[in-house]
Amino acid sequence: MTNSELSVLPLIEIRNRRSTLQVQEDAVSFVRRMAQGRLDMARDEQRRRADHTPVSTSVTSDLVGIFHEERGGSARPPRETNVSPDHPLVHELEKMCEDIGFGSLRSLDDESLDQIIKLLSAFETQRSAERRQLFDQIDVLTVELVSRYKDGGADVDSLLSD
Repeated sequence: MTNSELSVLPLIEIRNRRSTLQVQEDAVSFVRRMAQGRLDMARDEQRRRADHTPVSTSVTSDLVGIFHEERGGSARPPRETNVSPDHPLVHELEKMCEDIGFGSLRSLDDESLDQIIKLLSAFETQRSAERRQLFDQIDVLTVELVSRYKDGGADVDSLLSD
């Protein structure tokens, strides 16, 4: 959407569009994090095999070890995320993991483990691209909102009434 197209939209429409995009971004980000976690688990299994580390008997300690590293995050402030387990992206990830045998990660042969890593990486990369596109659209709408408040085209008090 161009700036001239945005300039004719009512303020409430711009806010609604931005809100809708933020909900979409929340879902994409949530599923992306799920995929990253599974990818971390698969890569950890690959490292364990390469290092000839024995299989641990504690799933909890394995998960703590896998997820203990800090990851860089978005510079955007966090929002509460409520993504339904019925969301199509959640279903897509779950179905893919079921189809590739993610549930039996430790018993897969090396070729199957490599395939899982490739598929999860591609899925995560696709979600990252979607997320960037959504952020770009959100940013355009945010710039328009800020511009209207700065230029007096919108009343700050209207934030409370809308």
